[in-house]
Amino acid sequence: MDLIKTIAIVSLSAVATAAFTSPPPLAALKSGGEASRLFYFHVPIAQVSFLSFMVAAIYAIVYLRKRRADHDHSAATAAEIGLIFSVVALITGALWAKQAWGAYWNWDPRQLFLFALVLFYGAFFALRQATTNSDTKRRVSAVYLIFGGAISPFLFFVLPRLYRSLHEDANEVVMSAGPQSTMSPQVATVFVLSIVGFVCLFIWMFKLGLAASRMEDGSDSGRE
Repeated sequence: MDLIKTIAIVSLSAVATAAFTSPPPLAALKSGGEASRLFYFHVPIAQVSFLSFMVAAIYAIVYLRKRRADHDHSAATAAEIGLIFSVVALITGALWAKQAWGAYWNWDPRQLFLFALVLFYGAFFALRQATTNSDTKRRVSAVYLIFGGAISPFLFFVLPRLYRSLHEDANEVVMSAGPQSTMSPQVATVFVLSIVGFVCLFIWMFKLGLAASRMEDGSDSGRE
């Protein structure tokens, strides 16, 4: 765990330093400019939020098969981290959009579908809190998170590409790879380092969240 924590701190510190001391990474694009420094944070955060929702769905499936409380805790913790990261992705995206497109909110497909995911998982936690019976809460939560894991790829990757988007120029940079890549080696290095850092941050937060959930579960059992 100490290694994961160290990698997260060192990686994200290096990314923050590079982001604000090197030239803007997407200066040549319409969505470039000084605000494109957020590219190093906004895109990896959004990607790790998707990873979080997939992890939540996997643990939900395992819970339905084995009916162990720790798998329910793991699923809920991963979903909570995914929701936090999605909200941060919305905020950083809005800040970037203000500079690039003139408004914080532009009804862009990616903005809309990410916002839909935030509402979806926000509703999940409202439902979870409203369900008092532990067994029912865990079963309903598992089914909900599996459904969320099924729709998340469509909301993140499929549906936004079916509509004309203001993100198209930046998408070309992110999705390009190999000899045809339009991302400079320096930008690519910082971008990959950012992904590594945020993945390690997810693991760190996941372990902390699990420990807190188990303590709370133990306290609730003691009160009963």
